[in-house]
Parts: sequence; C-alpha cells; structure tokens
Amino acid sequence: TEIADLLAKKNIVNKDKFIKESKNKNLLNSLNLKAETLEGYLFPETYHFSKHTSEKKVVSVMLETFKKRLTNHNILDQIQRSKLSLHEVITLASLIEKETGKTEERKHISSVFHNRLKKNMRLQTDPTVIYAIKNFDGNIRKKDLRINSPYNTYRHKGLPPGPIASPGLQSIIAALNPDVTDELYFVADGEGGHKFARTLIEHNRNVAQFRNKLKKAKDCGAC
Repeated sequence: TEIADLLAKKNIVNKDKFIKESKNKNLLNSLNLKAETLEGYLFPETYHFSKHTSEKKVVSVMLETFKKRLTNHNILDQIQRSKLSLHEVITLASLIEKETGKTEERKHISSVFHNRLKKNMRLQTDPTVIYAIKNFDGNIRKKDLRINSPYNTYRHKGLPPGPIASPGLQSIIAALNPDVTDELYFVADGEGGHKFARTLIEHNRNVAQFRNKLKKAKDCGAC
C-alpha cells in the first residue's frame, strides 16, 4: 500500500489497480507462492516509469528485478541448501529490514531471530505489531501487543504469515547468513544501533540504560 500511495502521488498508477495487480495469480504462480499477495517481493530499487505505464507492467518490472537480484547473487541456490523456503527467507528478511538501517548489523539481528526460532521462542519484534495495526500513529502501546493478528509475534510463535516490508538484498543475504552468536535479545542503543544480550537480566539492564538515555535527552530538551 505504501508503494501504491507513492506511485499514485506521482500519477504513475491508479492505487486500487496497483493493489489488484499485486494479487495477480499468474505472477504469484511464477514464484510458486501460495501467498495472497506479492507483499515483500516488489524489489526496492530506483525505477523509471512513464505516466502511461500500466499497473501490471510496474508490478511485473519490480517482480522481475527481485528475481534477477536473487539469481545474480545465487540466493536461490542458498535457499535450496537451507532449511527455509523462499517465502520464509523473504519474511525473515523483512523483519531484519524493519529492525535496523545499519547494514553491518543485519547479520547480527538475523542471528537473534534464528536463535529464538531454534528455541521455539516468540520473536516479539515490534515491526510485526506495527504491520498489524490499521492506523499506526507512531506509538506502540501495551494493548497493541495483545492484538489478535497472526502477524503479532508477541502472541504467536514462529515467523509471521508473510513479509511485512520489501527487504533489500543485504537483508535477504543476512536472513540466510546470520552471525554465529548465542544472543536472544536486542534493544535500541539510542544511537541508531542496538545492544545485544544473551540473558533476560542483561537485556533488562540494556533496556533500562536506553530508557535513562531517552529521559536525559527529554530533560535536556526541556531545558
């Protein structure tokens, strides 16, 4: 929907028609996907379209770019050697994409998700809750963590049903090649990155430090 909104504002597509084409069964079948939509598979890239390009053409080009990127970097071969399906890899990559903007952190974030999945722990990642909220206002509240959605990883174990974003190549690579760690937790460090922890006690300490940092910054702003 965000891609559709952006393209509609540029007068390139009709939003409703674009959304409809993102559910094109022939395109879904070209990836052997059982999903209902191409969410996550429209590759994030710089594209050049005229204002008379059809919605189907726009979606097809973005999907073909996705396929080319995976082929050029041997991603499909890696997936065949892994225990994950293509859909699971792209879903996991979308979580990584939304959790960090730092390329050097992606494999570290990936390791935490892999470790939690192996231990049958809930992933408890905020971006999945945000995806489940219809009108997100920028703040996650305690009640939001109880949303009865299959995308809410605070309630449901394992990966969500599908991608929650369109992951870039680095996130896809990270999903397949996590760092080797025994860490199970991470929290923002207030500087654009994250602090990682092996135990809940250590994690709670990191969370407290982050909250103190936020409080000090707020107090400074008030001064």
